[in-house]
Amino acid sequence: MKLTHTQAVFLMVAVTLMWSIAGVITRHLEHARSFEVTFWRSFFTMLSLLVILPFFQGRVVFAKIRDGGWALWLSGLCWSVMFTAFMVALTLTSVANVLVTMALGPFLTALIARIFIGHRIPARTWAAILVAGAGIAWMYGAQLEGGQLAGTLVALFVPLASGVNWTITQRAHAQGRNVDLVPAVLVGAVISSLVTLPLAMPLRASAHDVGLLAILGLVQLAIPCALAVVCARVLKAPEIALLALLEIIFGIVLAWVGANEIPSQTVLAGGALVLGALVVNELVGWRQRA
Repeated sequence: MKLTHTQAVFLMVAVTLMWSIAGVITRHLEHARSFEVTFWRSFFTMLSLLVILPFFQGRVVFAKIRDGGWALWLSGLCWSVMFTAFMVALTLTSVANVLVTMALGPFLTALIARIFIGHRIPARTWAAILVAGAGIAWMYGAQLEGGQLAGTLVALFVPLASGVNWTITQRAHAQGRNVDLVPAVLVGAVISSLVTLPLAMPLRASAHDVGLLAILGLVQLAIPCALAVVCARVLKAPEIALLALLEIIFGIVLAWVGANEIPSQTVLAGGALVLGALVVNELVGWRQRA
């Protein structure tokens, strides 16, 4: 699939919209909770990717998984942590809390890469990390009294695992091994399904719940993950990072309109600091490279 730059931008916007439906759909589940929600979404993601990946890449995709080595399997493990923590967090706290916490991903990635593979962090990024940290501390401080801190702490595993994932793939690339992230997503879905199934027993999801979670597995995860890789061939990293922020905006608005989940003033203020720091950091970096 070959895209022009404009087509890639619009496709990436569509990808973020698909990513953002998880919160509002989760709010309409009847009986499924916690690990069962994660199991069904990961299970349907696995089934969807078993169809989508051979369509995009042919049978060679299974050879990539077989011969991917330690890097691909560690990447898959990171994806499984992200899948599990994201859905469990959504059952424990608000959609806005989860999405704003996930926005820490680029900053935690920079710190992890600095510690483990020696990547240099520009002064502008250090400043952005401090501002974003202040925003998250503001949110967490309010949640100590609101009883939602546990969900936000679980959500923190998503950007942490994302940062480790990126660092693993970069280290593998430096050693001459390229990790195909889409097959790694399939590995992550398989691991997440196997790990969460025993924790989800006994299964209580209604047919209504299973239908909604099947939509999440296919439309919210499998399809946009495959399309995001296609967009990444055309768009530069800062463009993708900025466009990915739309997931947070779309997700909060959808939960507000579709589930009457109004974000608190603390979350909006802390989120504004995090998103503002990320936008300024990416724009300044983009301008310096240009």
